[in-house]
Amino acid sequence: MNKDQKKEVIEALKEKFNQYNNFYVTNTESLSVTQVGKLRRICFNKNVEMKVAKNTLIRKALESIDAERYSGVYDSLNGVTAIMFSENAKEPALIISTFRSESKTEKPVLKAAYIDSDVFVGNDQLEVLKTLKSKNDLIGEIIGLLQSPAKNVISGLNAGSKLAGILKALEERAQA
Repeated sequence: MNKDQKKEVIEALKEKFNQYNNFYVTNTESLSVTQVGKLRRICFNKNVEMKVAKNTLIRKALESIDAERYSGVYDSLNGVTAIMFSENAKEPALIISTFRSESKTEKPVLKAAYIDSDVFVGNDQLEVLKTLKSKNDLIGEIIGLLQSPAKNVISGLNAGSKLAGILKALEERAQA
């Protein structure tokens, strides 16, 4: 790969890192060509972009964007590296986990994940990443919590009017 080709790869990677707030750094070493193809198809179907690049080029792309921001990812750039880019923070974790269980293998291994400025390092973080809630999920939960007291008050008022109706009916019965 000559210097111009390396610059093109770095620029392409920079575009992806700027486009997505979430990316996973994985090790796909020892996966067969068939398995890698299957993983790529799964990623494509789930709107996750998977790119394989040299570690030095990935590092240069990250450093040229913001060296401090991505510093937690640098130690994970070794061996064979595939990067999964996604809008949904937990989708790549679900893909990796499902792929492993279906293929009965321990690969791909999660080396690191960058989620909205937080870095998760190590394969043991996969379970944590699978349970992450999206921004929309959290907003929905907050709205539900805010609506809950109002629903209780309305329900109580409705129950109070029913109780008043029952008492009135009993009073009328007693008078009759």
